[in-house]
Amino acid sequence: MSGTLIVAVLIAVAVGGVAYVFLYPLLSGERRVEQRTRDVSATEVELRHSRKAAHEGQGTRRQQVEDTLKQLEAREKQTKNPPLVVRLQQSGLTWSKRQFWILSVGAGLGATLLAWILGANYLIALGVGFSAGFGLPRWMLAYLKKRRETRFLEEFPNGIDVIVRGVKAGLPVVDCIRIVANESREPVRAEFRQIAESQTIGVPLPDACEKVYERVPLPEANFFGIVVAIQQKSGGNLSEALGNLSRVLRERRKMQAKIKAMSMEAKASAVIIASLPVVVMLLVYLSSPNYIELLWTTQLGRMMLFACAIWMSMGVLVMRRMINFDF
Repeated sequence: MSGTLIVAVLIAVAVGGVAYVFLYPLLSGERRVEQRTRDVSATEVELRHSRKAAHEGQGTRRQQVEDTLKQLEAREKQTKNPPLVVRLQQSGLTWSKRQFWILSVGAGLGATLLAWILGANYLIALGVGFSAGFGLPRWMLAYLKKRRETRFLEEFPNGIDVIVRGVKAGLPVVDCIRIVANESREPVRAEFRQIAESQTIGVPLPDACEKVYERVPLPEANFFGIVVAIQQKSGGNLSEALGNLSRVLRERRKMQAKIKAMSMEAKASAVIIASLPVVVMLLVYLSSPNYIELLWTTQLGRMMLFACAIWMSMGVLVMRRMINFDF
């Protein structure tokens, strides 16, 4: 009896142990806790990986934007002293370097001959010819470049608005650029036509837009190239970006007009002050020529005229510096 009881107790303990091992986790909920723990751990790992990937993607996009801005800054430094061919393009002329130099030499020889015919000595005639041959053509290029940039700024925001409305309507960017190239006024028409032609021969759109700044060295053209380049590399809403650019350009133009209006009084005062001595000297010469001709017939008078010219030039330069606003 005692042996049978011991065996029964041992069998009961073994069955209880087996039941505890296999049934207790199911009855107590430990299996569910372990499964939930594994699920939570897997979710945390996935979130960690996704955050890491998003951070890497954000860092890549930021790096792309920084690289684009560095390239544009380097290109802007290179365009400060452009070669002669680029300056001819910026002025809107289709001349070659040979034609420009022929015109310069012809202007210098013509001015020298004219000064010689009018009775000037050979030194003065050579000085006039040198000024006309090297100064006049470059002044003409600067004048034409400034006039072309002014016309470009007047029409450029309208061209950007056409692209924005076309992109919002579902048109491709290239088609919008062709519309601007066909319907805008010069020189915006010519610049966007060159972008469309560059696209036709396979030049990427960011590179074609960046070249606009080489032909029209304005901050507005540089902004346009930056926006398109960043959008093409890092993505984003092109219509929204160009819409903001158009608004910025119009606000800059308003600020420019406001500054010009506020500085006109100072400019008028500077012109009156600078021209007053010359006008008074001319009136005195017309009324009493013997009284004022001592200024250029005597040594002391010529020294006084030279000193007055230097002082007046210094005053004009100071006034110009005071009323010349950069914006």
